[in-house]
Amino acid sequence: MIVSKQRFPSPNPNIELSIVTYLSGELKVKGLLAEPKDAAIYDGFLYLRGGIKNVGKVRPGRIVQFASEGFIVFAPFYRGNQGGDGNEDFAGEDREDAFSAFRLLQSHPRVKNIHIFGFSRGGVMALLTAIEFPEAKSLVTWGGVSDMSLTYVERKDLRRMMKRVIGGTPTKFPERYEYRTPLFQLEKLEVPTLIIHGEKDENVSVEHAFRLEKRLNALKKRVESWYFREYTHYFPPAINRRVVRDLTAWMKNQYKES
Repeated sequence: MIVSKQRFPSPNPNIELSIVTYLSGELKVKGLLAEPKDAAIYDGFLYLRGGIKNVGKVRPGRIVQFASEGFIVFAPFYRGNQGGDGNEDFAGEDREDAFSAFRLLQSHPRVKNIHIFGFSRGGVMALLTAIEFPEAKSLVTWGGVSDMSLTYVERKDLRRMMKRVIGGTPTKFPERYEYRTPLFQLEKLEVPTLIIHGEKDENVSVEHAFRLEKRLNALKKRVESWYFREYTHYFPPAINRRVVRDLTAWMKNQYKES
């Protein structure tokens, strides 16, 4: 799976960072790997970023933050980014980059179980990956997209990009948006799910969380929701750190319960 691995400066002396080039189908895609500097076995943590291209890039400090909670973390940059082959297509064929990243963690000699985390647009990627890999131990979507057509309606500033990348509007090509909307495939989801969302989020409205929670409850899936009435898409640093500690503890608790 791994084509090459190059050391990258880490803000934490106990966590080693590497830029990894790995295979996603026939494409060479890049991502950031964070490994605690010891020989212990850890749970794997697949971090699926939001945004597209240079918006929402993987931040080393964020990856190290999760690794410091006791995980080996891998965060794909998605195809076409930071020297990788191909072109990102907003939860279309680039979902394979997330699937291949999950397999990469599965093959890691120090990883025993894998959890999936998605932020913003990464919420769709995380849901699709959890549907693909029912053996995942848990799934967390934070400020996550669940309905791509709703994103088109809400985000006028993204419409030109979405029409270009997806190939049209939801009205003309509903099947292309449904393909990118995991709400239509949740019958296949077997992974316990945690939804985190700020109710003042203007980037990804809380309606995405409500629709996801409602559908999962209707299907009698395991789901828990943490809504934060006073916060937007981005939480204040102190609250952010607390939520990271809480969600990683929740992940590990799902493993114990299973």
